Amino acid sequence: MTTHAETPPPPTASNSDCQYTVQQALGIWAAATIPMAALAWIVWPSLRNGTDLNPGMLYWLLMVTGMMWQFVLAVVILHRELGTLRWSVVAPRIWAQQPRNPRTGLRSPRSWWAILPITALFAALTLTGDLLTPVFDSLGWIAPAGTELRQLASPEFEGQWWILGVALVSFAFNYVLGEELLFRGVLLPKMRGVFGKWDWLANNALFTAYHLHKIWALPLIFLTSLPFSWAARRYRTIWFSIILHSIEGVVVFVMIYAVVSGILFA
Repeated sequence: MTTHAETPPPPTASNSDCQYTVQQALGIWAAATIPMAALAWIVWPSLRNGTDLNPGMLYWLLMVTGMMWQFVLAVVILHRELGTLRWSVVAPRIWAQQPRNPRTGLRSPRSWWAILPITALFAALTLTGDLLTPVFDSLGWIAPAGTELRQLASPEFEGQWWILGVALVSFAFNYVLGEELLFRGVLLPKMRGVFGKWDWLANNALFTAYHLHKIWALPLIFLTSLPFSWAARRYRTIWFSIILHSIEGVVVFVMIYAVVSGILFA
């Protein structure tokens, strides 16, 4: 009698709780990091002198392209794990859910209030980072010209309203569909098996190291993004990290509007 090996079932929501190994986590990190670093350190230098586009705008567009790739990567990983992209299945996997009580693990609408002190902590860490910036500048950790959005605060962009569209796309893929979806949605829920209660700290370390395209800012990124992973893990909701990270995006959008509208130069 001939026997046939059973074909393993496809990934489903029921078997999607398997935790990542270190190799798997690092593999996902590398798949997000290497393209961004290549765009910043290889593609941008090779293109900036051969185009009429402002070097800073070119850099920004390349970074948005890299974050779009992160969205594609996250979707591919989730589909392979779950066998579907139905929101009812994906949402609990990426913690797109109500905050959980840290003690009971049950849904806790009252836990939404925790975002207020966490936001205050984030603001304090950001202020600390601003105070430390001159120290890092003195050590030579200075952003190259054209690699920081604040360097786009130039009268040449006044009246170029299309840049607001770029800002909206950047906002979506930076703070929701790109970095947050991949690092806090895909990675963080599956890192506890290896890193235990320090999974949030390991996640923040990976998130920081991913910024090789902004290597001069790594210490500040590690400091200011600590609340992102901690809040997402403690309350098991990606919405906390998205809200915290998006605060930066709101500030950026207001700055871009001030430049494009000419208010900044009035």
